[in-house]
Parts: sequence; structure tokens; C-alpha cells
Amino acid sequence: MNFMLQLALIIIPAGAVLMTAILFMRKQGQTDLRAVQLELKKERQSFFLPNRMDAYQRAILLMERIHPNSLVMRHNNPGLPASALQVTLLESIRSEYEHNMAQQLFISKETWDLVQKAKDETTRIVHLAGQQMEATSLGMDLSSKIFEIVAEVGVLPTEIAVDRLKKEFQELF
Repeated sequence: MNFMLQLALIIIPAGAVLMTAILFMRKQGQTDLRAVQLELKKERQSFFLPNRMDAYQRAILLMERIHPNSLVMRHNNPGLPASALQVTLLESIRSEYEHNMAQQLFISKETWDLVQKAKDETTRIVHLAGQQMEATSLGMDLSSKIFEIVAEVGVLPTEIAVDRLKKEFQELF
């Protein structure tokens, strides 16, 4: 019995020391893992942040370029038939959007959905104005009708999308 007691007095403290060493090593390993993960996250951010900044800038530029007012002003040709101007405006919207579609990689899905809706609503405004034109209507008539519709709508989807893009971008910092 004395031998068993002596053995227990040696094994119990040795086991406690061993367990403490194991726990310490595990914590140290976890700390090292967290440090590595934090470092990787910083590297990812330093790589992706400039791309994300560009994406938000380009998405805002897209919204500004397809805003009905700037769209009409950029493609203004009063003597052009209304139907031809309508086609030009719709092609411009589609082209601008297709040129910037890849930006959705860096923008949240919800915000990109707003960008898509803004594009769709702008297209609808141009279609609606075009449907109210007569065969002899000119580009000036179509432009005036688009401006009337814009005035009736109030806050346009492109403006809502720009606000959301700015807010989301500011949340990155």
C-alpha cells in the first residue's frame, strides 16, 4: 500500500503538469492560428479593397450615366426621330450595364439588386415615354416626355441605388 501511495504521489502531480503543458500548447497553437488567420484577412483586404473601391465607383458612375436626365442630355439630338432616340437611349443603358456587370463581384447582392432594378426602371421610363410618342414625333418630344415622367416619379431608382452604394462603401471603413 505504501508503494501505491508513493506511486500516486508521483503520478498525480506529473499528470497535472502534463495536462497543464498540453493545455498551454493547445492555447499557444490556437493563438498562432488566430494570428495567421488575422494576417491572411489583412492580406485579403489589402488585395480586395482597391478592387472593391473601384467597383463602387464604377457602379455609381453607371447609375449616374443611366440616370434619365444625364442620359437624355448626353444623347440629345432634337431633330432625330423619337423612335431613333429611344433606340439610342435603350442601347446606351444596356451597354453601360453590360460594361459594368462584373462589379457585382465586389458589391453585396442586395445592393447589386438595387442597381439592376434602377437599370430596369430607367428602361421602363424610356419605353413609357416612347409609347406616348406619335410616328412623327422628334427626339425633342421624347426628351420632354422623359423629363415629365422623371418629375412625376420624384426620387428615381438610380438615386436610391447611388445612396445605397455610398452607404455600403462607407461601411467598409
